[in-house]
Amino acid sequence: MGYEELVRNHAGDLIEKLLMEVTGKDSVEIHFAFEDEDQWSFVSIHEEDNEISLRLHANDLFNLYVGYYDEADEFFEIIQPLTPEEVNGIPKGLRKLMQKVLIDEQGMRVPGKLLSK
Repeated sequence: MGYEELVRNHAGDLIEKLLMEVTGKDSVEIHFAFEDEDQWSFVSIHEEDNEISLRLHANDLFNLYVGYYDEADEFFEIIQPLTPEEVNGIPKGLRKLMQKVLIDEQGMRVPGKLLSK
């Protein structure tokens, strides 16, 4: 199964995997990034050369981001907006901290256990 199909049809599984990994860590980095007029906060996990991120943009818009290399070492990005049901599955603690990072425009490191509340 390719990444596009995985993101399109199994986004919930990828989000669950990301949440399990970040909430299980001793400390987690919540990052801030921007490009042109767009700004977002995010948490990520990396597997080999692949990245899975949960991004929060203005207006409480959450996206699932997957960046990966194909067999020819070409880099691809897939960004998919989360459904309201998927957003509701994100722990409130993580949502609040991501919102703070987005507002403050500055990343932070927090204990992973804070994110699961």
